[in-house]
Amino acid sequence: MIGKLSGRIDYRAADHVMMDVRGVGYMVYCSDRTLAGLPRAGEVVSLYTDLLVREDLLQLFGFTTLVEKEWHRLLMSVQGIGAKASLAILGALGADGVSRAIALADVTAIKAAKGVGPKTAQRVVIELKDKAPGVMAMGGGTPATAMGEVPAADDFDVIETSAVKVSVPSASAQAEALSALSNLGYAPSEAASAVAEAAGADPEATTSALIRAALKLLAPKG
Repeated sequence: MIGKLSGRIDYRAADHVMMDVRGVGYMVYCSDRTLAGLPRAGEVVSLYTDLLVREDLLQLFGFTTLVEKEWHRLLMSVQGIGAKASLAILGALGADGVSRAIALADVTAIKAAKGVGPKTAQRVVIELKDKAPGVMAMGGGTPATAMGEVPAADDFDVIETSAVKVSVPSASAQAEALSALSNLGYAPSEAASAVAEAAGADPEATTSALIRAALKLLAPKG
């Protein structure tokens, strides 16, 4: 599996770039939004990649962040969503926009992507809504040129049972929700206020529920 490429852009086309990586040319397909943010031909770029393997086809898809790549992978798991539709959704909304739309069950935003009908958009929201908080918490701004570090062992608490030891993040649901909102670009103060209000309304809320409630509180009124 080719997970990341770093090289010089040989040329740019309408839906892909050709990257020269140590003398080997890789054709990498990207969303419109990703292509618009790439440098000119002749300059160096790094992209996270996902390889689609079929009997008669090998295609590489490129992404500037791990969140964008993860959404592509998840979108492709939905019936009726192929690579073209996935890139259309990411191109129309961006990775953060997809996170918001799915967390808020905003079918209208998803179906705004070219070639995505209302039934398919609804299927995307239904099948992926529970996965949105985990993707949002990954850290949407991490570019391919700066790989994230693996958390140290001290950052986790170990829960012991009679059968197994399970490692879980030490952060509470509120902290995880706050981190996800911060990754989406919300100011710390407004994010904290929304999460606190959401937690006050439902003290037993899960991370997923807190994120959805906080996003509704942060949504523009009127």
